[in-house]
Amino acid sequence: MADVSDLSLRHRLELAVYPWRRIDPVPWTSLRRPLEETRLALVTSAGLYRPAVDAPFAKVRGGDTSFRIIPDNVDVQSLAIGQTSDAFDHAPLQRDRNAGFPLDRLHELVRDRAIGAIAPRHISINGSITAPGRLVRETGPRVAEILHADDVDAVLLVPV
Repeated sequence: MADVSDLSLRHRLELAVYPWRRIDPVPWTSLRRPLEETRLALVTSAGLYRPAVDAPFAKVRGGDTSFRIIPDNVDVQSLAIGQTSDAFDHAPLQRDRNAGFPLDRLHELVRDRAIGAIAPRHISINGSITAPGRLVRETGPRVAEILHADDVDAVLLVPV
């Protein structure tokens, strides 16, 4: 696992002064049904998108708070990496998109009957949003509407 000391001086300084949000209490909801009957969706901050369909994420001050819908039947390796941050090692994600969007692994879990079903749509956002107000006020509720419309029981959040 990486350590803060592995980061560049610039990134260590940014982390030292970053105004971290504290959410207390942390919102939590128990599953309404056993995991073997649960419909799951993925939400990743890897900034993945379908290059033939979607625009890439923009490098804007405070972070691009838009999102991309990724259909469940997508070839994971066909997704482009739009993550604009240089604060992490992109190599694992470049080798295998499942490192930041483990859709192939979810399909294996359904085949093994460890989870009930996978949602028809998943969500990709761009991480490293340093001004998350719009993400919380606008993007979050829009994503929640999509997941609710897809009858999603649980979301696997994959931070990158």
